[in-house]
Amino acid sequence: MKNKYYVFVLAAGSLLSGLTGCTKKLDQKPFNSIDESVALVTSSDVEAALIGAYSDLGNANVYGGSLFVVNELLGNSTELDWTGTFETYTDIFNKAITVNNGQVASTWNNGYRVINDCNNVLSALDVVVAAKKNRVEGEAKFIRGSMYFDLVRLFGKAYNQGNPSQNAGVPIVLKATRPPLTDEDYPSRASVGAVYDQVIKDLTDAENLLPATNGFFASKVTAAAMLSRVYLQKGDYPNAAQAANRAISANRFSLAPTYADAFPYVSTNPSAVPGNTSEDVFAIQVSNTAGVNDFNTYFSTIGRGDVEITNAHLALYEPNDDWLNLFYDDGGTRTGKFDMVYGNVHIIRLAELYLTRAEANFRMSTAVGATPLADINRIRVRVNLDPYLLPADLTLDKILRERHLELAFEGFNLQDIKRTQKNVGILPWDSPKLVFPIPDRDRKVNKNLTQNEGYGN
Repeated sequence: MKNKYYVFVLAAGSLLSGLTGCTKKLDQKPFNSIDESVALVTSSDVEAALIGAYSDLGNANVYGGSLFVVNELLGNSTELDWTGTFETYTDIFNKAITVNNGQVASTWNNGYRVINDCNNVLSALDVVVAAKKNRVEGEAKFIRGSMYFDLVRLFGKAYNQGNPSQNAGVPIVLKATRPPLTDEDYPSRASVGAVYDQVIKDLTDAENLLPATNGFFASKVTAAAMLSRVYLQKGDYPNAAQAANRAISANRFSLAPTYADAFPYVSTNPSAVPGNTSEDVFAIQVSNTAGVNDFNTYFSTIGRGDVEITNAHLALYEPNDDWLNLFYDDGGTRTGKFDMVYGNVHIIRLAELYLTRAEANFRMSTAVGATPLADINRIRVRVNLDPYLLPADLTLDKILRERHLELAFEGFNLQDIKRTQKNVGILPWDSPKLVFPIPDRDRKVNKNLTQNEGYGN
């Protein structure tokens, strides 16, 4: 019997089957294990494995939507209601998470599956043809860096909470996990600061390696855009402004004509596949044969319709605000952002970059790329609001309000609350209840994992 070479991750104790099926784009059949004699031997093998990493990134529990949905549920108490029956999500919304919460475990496990996919690709770069090597490495590092960023924000304290060099983050695993296992395959948690350093290194490498254009896959602009998000979360405003400006200045994307156009809805054909919009810097691709959008699953009545928008949120808008036109009543107030079953999952939109650049510039009293007034007015004018006329009219609170409404329900709320030190209902921004526990099963497998505050030992 031939030996089998199993690609799987046991990072932090998560035993997972590895490179799941590549997408239909390469017309590859799924595989869970591959012979040593044919595993990642050719450039085509590695490129197929990279497509597998994108496929796993688009899993429902990570960038397929649920990772962002749980951010909204955990970060909200008054602006939306959870009416669903899934206990795992109910506990997240109620801030009563247990160490056995299945959705928390799925986020952790699928996140590390994606990371191991990337590590497998990076381990085999020497067989990639020279013309493709930089791109393949850049895409793998973009995916890995992005995944670590989202994991550390959910499973670790905020960067601005205490000492990031001492607070426990998530394990950093930079090599493919393969049998036979050693002590290295049961890593302890790196500090929050160390994880951020690795995220920035991966994304910086990606920006340097990736081409200016790369279809709907990660590009140089995509990496710069994600870096701007990381730097903003970290409170590094000079780098946040510069990274956002690099992405904007590439002139590859433009704001959709109307806010509704940024979230296309084909009323005559609910089964249409609308694809990317002009402002989608990066999106997970969904079609009628591949991909999933869990925003649609939980926010839309076309899906489960488990999330309703409250009057407290609607009261935040100004009269005649075009944002309001995306809400509708269907037995409860709903957002129309996610009503296409096969709508792509919008991960980075150009509007976010304008808001990041505006906030960072405002905090520094600079005008990298544009003034904060100019950037905020781009957002306001698109939704039929009067522009601010003078710099003195603009305040940080107004910029944060524009950000909150423009990006509403897209997965930003919890992390914006933490970095700006606001409350979630009666919970302060640094409450242990706003951090996920390390899954109990993984701690039983990996004794080196410590538990987060508030969840026992």
